[in-house]
Amino acid sequence: MLHIARKPVHVLSLALAVAASVLALNAQAKDLKIGFSQVTLQSPFYVQLRDGAKAAAARDGDELIFLDANGDISKQNNDIQDLLTRKVDILIINAVNPDAVGASLDAAKRAKVPVIAVDRAINAPVAATIGRNNAKMGELSGKALVAALKHKGVVNGKIIEIQGDAGGTVMQERRKGFHTALAGTDFKIIEGPYSEYMRANAVTAMQDLLQAHPDLKAVIAHNDDMAMGALQVLNESGKKNVLVAGVDGLSEAINAIQNGDQYVATALNDPRYLGEVAIEAARGLATGKTIPAFVDAGTQVVTQANAAEVKHDATFGEYRPGAL
Repeated sequence: MLHIARKPVHVLSLALAVAASVLALNAQAKDLKIGFSQVTLQSPFYVQLRDGAKAAAARDGDELIFLDANGDISKQNNDIQDLLTRKVDILIINAVNPDAVGASLDAAKRAKVPVIAVDRAINAPVAATIGRNNAKMGELSGKALVAALKHKGVVNGKIIEIQGDAGGTVMQERRKGFHTALAGTDFKIIEGPYSEYMRANAVTAMQDLLQAHPDLKAVIAHNDDMAMGALQVLNESGKKNVLVAGVDGLSEAINAIQNGDQYVATALNDPRYLGEVAIEAARGLATGKTIPAFVDAGTQVVTQANAAEVKHDATFGEYRPGAL
């Protein structure tokens, strides 16, 4: 069931709170066939997003047909056509590119199949978008990084930003949040290359960035997997005084926060919960419920002060509203 956080830091608008309560369904649509087209499985986040959706669908006997676009726009459009051919009742899309699925959305509209965007917004009308405020997550992590630097007496210098995917809405919003957090400070942001949210790519990027900017003070990455790659390079290079922050609440990152003082912040983005909420929204649409245009699944910054309180015995730290 979808619930709204009760602590002040999680409070959404009254409209969202009321709308979210609509998703707490007692009556369920039975035997739904739900199509899910996902951007990739090359990141642990997206594996867990899929697993959360699959588990939620299975709990009530609904069929989930999952197809992986593997980062390819053409394949995603073909996948969506395939799902429509299979007569799905609801279509969930985690888009490779927010502008590149227009023709597929038109086909879904003709087939009278409602479309839900999950994690990544789509720049076209959809029945609902299930996600999180990525700008807020970026800002929370960025502010925690600045606070940790100032605690160590560092008030200026270079902060390297390792970016996600070119043109992606998540990347754009997280970058916006990071930059907002650093506005008005004397830190200089060095924008690194797009590393597609993958650790191996971030390792290569960080090796080059460290050569070009050996005087850096910190690294902030658009997800924890890339941030952990940067941390690996920094440790191998003896740069243990350079602070690191990320986003997503990867359990490995939470352990690093809890057990040391170099990795200083992340923001929870529990992907399994996101998948569960997407399935709840699909059931809501199927039963004729009114679903809000945007359902915010919520977040929480994690620092050394609260890392021990976050349940993180799976791949990602759990976010259940009201749990922190």
